[in-house]
Amino acid sequence: MAHLAHYKEAHPLPFVITHWINLVAMAILIVSGLLIHFPVIASMGIARGLHIFAGIVLFINCIVRVVMSFFVKSAPTAGTRETVKDYKTWLPQKDNRHQAGAWIKYYLFMKKDHPLGAKLGVPQKLSYLLIPILIILMFISGICLWPPTAGWGFSQWCLGLVGGAMSMRVIHYFGMYVFIIFLFIHVHLATAEGMEPVKLMFLRKEHGGLVYDPEKHVIVGDDNLEPRK
Repeated sequence: MAHLAHYKEAHPLPFVITHWINLVAMAILIVSGLLIHFPVIASMGIARGLHIFAGIVLFINCIVRVVMSFFVKSAPTAGTRETVKDYKTWLPQKDNRHQAGAWIKYYLFMKKDHPLGAKLGVPQKLSYLLIPILIILMFISGICLWPPTAGWGFSQWCLGLVGGAMSMRVIHYFGMYVFIIFLFIHVHLATAEGMEPVKLMFLRKEHGGLVYDPEKHVIVGDDNLEPRK
């Protein structure tokens, strides 16, 4: 099956930068979180410091990314250089209509070809909408557990809501595994049709393919990315 072309407009540079920050921050949080839970000699102080720093960075980066989605434009589908405000690509689109079942079958290896349409498949949209919520909840639970902020009125209210510090610690701990599961799923969803989307996101390398008209919702040609004469 031919694939849609991958253009830089799908992932503008500001979003590439926030994606890199997310990747590094999440990796630090996971490793430092494991070291806090399963401490190694002389690692606790460093692990806690890195964990707190990375958590603050991830939270701020999440807020910045969400706010930017209302101002920075990106391509609504692969195969086009036309752009719309990015938040629209997270919401239901005509190019996703009636595709949920087909996308799920594709990602579960029950269907050879995936639907042509929006930049993000239905499962991707759902996961990307949920991950900012998870980041915010993990940040709040972290504030409730960190001694300098655990005594705040808001922290105390949250702790009372879940039944105390131990319950909050369990929530925070298992939230880490949700992050780990998400990372595996994210990598699978991003590479299911090849490495071209990854090369575009990390190396800014475009890849030729089918050209898609997001207004007419049809394939209108093929682009091999050769220079125009």
